[in-house]
Amino acid sequence: MNAESTYVIVGAGLAGAKTAQALREEGFTGPLILIGEEGERPYERPPLSKGYLLGKQDREKVYVHPEQWYRDHDVDLRLGTRATALDTTAHRLTLADGSQQPYAKLLLATGASPRTLPVPGHELAGVHYLRRLEDSDRLKAAFQPGARVAVIGAGWIGLEAAAAARTAGADVTVLEAAELPLLRVLGKEAAQVFADLHRDHGVDLRLGVQVERLTGSAGTVDGVQLADGTRIDADTVLVGIGVAPNTELAAAAGLALDNGIATDEHLHTSAPDV
Repeated sequence: MNAESTYVIVGAGLAGAKTAQALREEGFTGPLILIGEEGERPYERPPLSKGYLLGKQDREKVYVHPEQWYRDHDVDLRLGTRATALDTTAHRLTLADGSQQPYAKLLLATGASPRTLPVPGHELAGVHYLRRLEDSDRLKAAFQPGARVAVIGAGWIGLEAAAAARTAGADVTVLEAAELPLLRVLGKEAAQVFADLHRDHGVDLRLGVQVERLTGSAGTVDGVQLADGTRIDADTVLVGIGVAPNTELAAAAGLALDNGIATDEHLHTSAPDV
């Protein structure tokens, strides 16, 4: 493989997969490597809280490309592979197995990770975050008739998951610190519409509340304790309080950061060829 013309993409999500597609469509014929930490080939994340979680969308539909596409377009797709270090001077990427991958050009499409709930009990079994395909699978299995589901955070993820849980017949409580769901995104009038809609569908929507701790028995969550002393019974807890950009690789390499990886209008970072 000619390192002088190799294009490496770190992050096999939608952005990484679509970049590989665009490079081939625009005529790039050199070596093209797409590196993903997950074992799944690139897929789209919105269905994980929508059609796929509802059971209305087949698993195959969430993938960006059919499996054969990567072979047909000579894309070296490396799944279950984590990049651990980046040397921007030597134009070299180090992988978790200790191997090194030279590059001519590198794209960082490392995405984001869910913010962890900063309260006691967050590590209990039965506490979920929704970011990966496997997360959606676990929630789908947990959303059963009569299940007690608590959703912490009334953003898009929280509300869509709450709707899926109610559709499955679960008893759902949504806990939100703000006075209305999606308030910062939609404004008060539209946010009230969403609040009314979810309550009309049987969601116990509790606004202006603070979660103090998650309670458990034998290592498994069994409830949510609020700051006012109220306790909500729960077999399953979904935390949806936002995400943080994955900047560890870039930060260790000395790239400029600004609530993510800083770039110019052409997506160039502070390092050459990245």
